[in-house]
Amino acid sequence: MTHSTLHQPATVAGSGLQRQLIVILDFGSQYSELIARRIRETQVYSEVISYRTTAEQLTQLAPKGIILSGGPNSVYDENAPQCDPEIWNLGIPILGVCYGMQLMVQQLGGTVERASAGEYGKAALFIDDPTDLLTNVEQATIMWMSHGDSVTKLPPGFRVLAHTDNTPMAAIAHPERKLYGVQFHPEVVHSVGGIALIRNFVYHICDCEPTWTTAAFVEEAIREVRAKVGDKRVLLALSGGVDSSTLAFLLHRAIGDQLTCMFIDQGFMRKGEPERLLKLFQEQFHIKVEYVNARDRFLAQLVGVTDPEEKRKRIGHEFIRVFEEESQRLGPFDYLAQGTLYPDVIESANTNIDPQTGERVAVKIKSHHNVGGLPENLRFKLVEPLRKLFKDEVRQVGRSLGLPEEIVQRHPFPGPGLAIRILGEVTPERLEILRDADFIVRQEINRAEMYNDFWQAFAVLLPIRTVGVMGDQRTYAYPVVLRFVTSEDGMTADWARVPYDLLERIANRIVNEVPGVNRVVYDITSKPPGTIEWE
Repeated sequence: MTHSTLHQPATVAGSGLQRQLIVILDFGSQYSELIARRIRETQVYSEVISYRTTAEQLTQLAPKGIILSGGPNSVYDENAPQCDPEIWNLGIPILGVCYGMQLMVQQLGGTVERASAGEYGKAALFIDDPTDLLTNVEQATIMWMSHGDSVTKLPPGFRVLAHTDNTPMAAIAHPERKLYGVQFHPEVVHSVGGIALIRNFVYHICDCEPTWTTAAFVEEAIREVRAKVGDKRVLLALSGGVDSSTLAFLLHRAIGDQLTCMFIDQGFMRKGEPERLLKLFQEQFHIKVEYVNARDRFLAQLVGVTDPEEKRKRIGHEFIRVFEEESQRLGPFDYLAQGTLYPDVIESANTNIDPQTGERVAVKIKSHHNVGGLPENLRFKLVEPLRKLFKDEVRQVGRSLGLPEEIVQRHPFPGPGLAIRILGEVTPERLEILRDADFIVRQEINRAEMYNDFWQAFAVLLPIRTVGVMGDQRTYAYPVVLRFVTSEDGMTADWARVPYDLLERIANRIVNEVPGVNRVVYDITSKPPGTIEWE
């Protein structure tokens, strides 16, 4: 798991704290968000913004450095995305990555052409000039390549810093203008020397200081919440996950009893979780939680429903209805607190191709609401103090606020809960079976001290029955699937190589202790082609 750190998000009147900012101009790369995370690991704040941002707008942002991301296009395509050419004259250090490097070369007078042979995957980087950008980057270090085009002629004033067997100009620079380009992706985990290169750019070339710290973020977030909310009441829909729990702790520290947390128990949580959550928040940390038992209502919505999307839709709609009823009963409230994170912000302002012009344009992919999309007549103002943070940063903030490790390190859990880990119709019997099987999974991986080795580890119940034999008697019962995966961010995942003795203990306990189950299987599908969840 990546552990990045946080920065003081902005200059605040009277605070004397100055922002350090690196911006990433996004050209549609799948790695743009990852670049931002890697920058934050250096304790410098970073943001992903549109490639359409003008030089004048960049001047107003006053970044210490600019990074041009990769992208799926070729720079010589008719409708290839272009940045404002005036950015090269701002005097701000710029690093072009893959497509970003090629665009820099093209706009400044060099040449980019289709390579005779593309380069994909790991490649050894041979350093020709070890100064500046490549200081302390080891000779022949492995970097991750993914390109079919190559630079064939450098712009005036540029020189080669490094090459690979297939790419003569794998890293380039115009040191006097502080313009740099790399054909590889230093931000991905496969690039062994990538973080050293990023540190060189951030610290030595952009002259940044490590000011993005957890303590600074918490202090600033509390100040901003108090200034925005004043003496008004705030409502938070608490799920028990790390995002909403961290938000609850942060808001409680900022505004105390002006915060009301509402926990809607839809009946699809894991064994003992609702009781544990209420005890933890109310008895241990004295944060008031309004408990709403809506189990019967949600289960009634799923009678006869087998389609996974219909399940999600019905659960989401019922959540809105319950939330609306209870918020009116407990209210009035002026503000709704949401655990919106930075990836949600990026996705909501992502870019796409205009089907008529072929140009990349900003489109809103979806609205992110932790409570499923609220009706307009509730008319809350939003409080979203976590909207600048990545998931790993939220965990750090939660930990600094005193959130227990069992919540800080909690595996991702889907909003519809166990309802989408039961394939087919959700019934009380099947929920009980899956709760018990899932409980055994969590117990055993905790006993083995392997909980934090997995991105997710859970059980799935299949809506079929298989033949078995127990005690000389023929059985006809459900199979349970174990799904354990490793991942850095959930975008891709690999099946976990779990020790056989651990799998054996889990399987034996499930078959012996959970009535209605006579078979346990293990899913060895990676993502892609599969998904982590089964529905």
